[in-house]
Amino acid sequence: MKGQQRKDPENASNGVLRSTLSRLRELAPVRMIQRTLRSLARAGTQGYPPDVRRRLVVMNLIAYLIALTTFAYAVQNTFMDFDKFAPVIYLNLALFFTALSVPFSHRISDLAGGLIIMISECIALMWFTAYLGNQSGIHLQYFIASAATFVVFGVHRWKLIVPMVVIAIVLHLVAWFSFPPEAALIKAPASVLDDIYMQAAITTGVLIAATVYYAFSLTEAAKAETDALLRNILPDSVVERLKESPGVAIADSHDNAAILFTDISGFVALARQLGAERIVALLNEIVSEFDKLAESHGVEKIKTIGDAYMAAAGIPDPVPDPTARLARLAIDMQQVITRICQTSGIDISMRVGLASGPVMAGVIGTRKFTYDVWGDTVNLAARLENRSEPGRILVCPACREQLEPDFHLESHGVIDIKGVGERETWFLLAENLTDQRTSEPSAA
Repeated sequence: MKGQQRKDPENASNGVLRSTLSRLRELAPVRMIQRTLRSLARAGTQGYPPDVRRRLVVMNLIAYLIALTTFAYAVQNTFMDFDKFAPVIYLNLALFFTALSVPFSHRISDLAGGLIIMISECIALMWFTAYLGNQSGIHLQYFIASAATFVVFGVHRWKLIVPMVVIAIVLHLVAWFSFPPEAALIKAPASVLDDIYMQAAITTGVLIAATVYYAFSLTEAAKAETDALLRNILPDSVVERLKESPGVAIADSHDNAAILFTDISGFVALARQLGAERIVALLNEIVSEFDKLAESHGVEKIKTIGDAYMAAAGIPDPVPDPTARLARLAIDMQQVITRICQTSGIDISMRVGLASGPVMAGVIGTRKFTYDVWGDTVNLAARLENRSEPGRILVCPACREQLEPDFHLESHGVIDIKGVGERETWFLLAENLTDQRTSEPSAA
């Protein structure tokens, strides 16, 4: 009995192993099929730009769908009556091989596959209608050509698209009026014609719906990419204003705002010492951490210039405590620098300047535009950063009035600030955090 108990864990582990291997074996064919389908969809698209490659992938899928349906029709007609439907069978097989040649044609040009599909389909549909008559509904598929032309050639090639659409519509009308039931070369039973009409209608509807869906999905994807890019450059509220009024200039005045500047001390010498690759990696780590902090504190990153970082609070949307938000951000920034020093072994320090007051802000430029801030408060914050000390945060009198008594500050005395004159300044040390638990009455 004991021996049996000792063997149970081993048997259990073996069972788990066998189950895992079995699942892996089951997944292997699925992954192989997925890889094969991806390879088929991308066949012949290598070397093209991404937007062209996406269009060629869709063209390949259309070609494979044509090949699949025409082969199915050929098999279906073979079992119905090979002798009677022989011309239709051979025409379907010809379309089958023509469709399979489309991926290989991309090596010639990105237009070659589209031309092969459009020309072969336009000719084949006319022959199908001639054999079976207009009651078969085959000519309905000319509407697919009208819709798919935009996907096959790209909307920018309107000089090619317009003639193709016109040709498809004209051929549809020609097929309808030229091949009534009595003119059909193959006299198929009404039940057979009904089946063929139903298949043609379903195919036409599905492919037109797929084409429209693809077009709208591309539009939505492009819109989402543009929107995401704009929101990485501009504040969300500014993006919404631009979308509502694209041609209207955005320029605002803000009476209660705060501006923060940071700068790494001795950056030029540090860059020379570390080299391009290491200094870029270091800056990327620092800026990424600062971006996360800016988002968490509800402040707006304005820009980075080299090792300098600029942020603002109270713009473009007013907040009740812009200076306190930037004060907390500045303290956390210094902690990030300290932590990076400890983990990387690189001796770096950062100066910070913080000023509050009225500012002006708006979107500047039409190409590579930016959301920028200007005014005396901005100049003062930049000067304070320049007169600060490594590892410290220097603030103006207006900041000190707003931060006390919630923050610890230390007087730095009166200094002469370029362009501003003599001003008393303070170093921001830390936030005055009280332990709320000590003020709460203990439970009886």
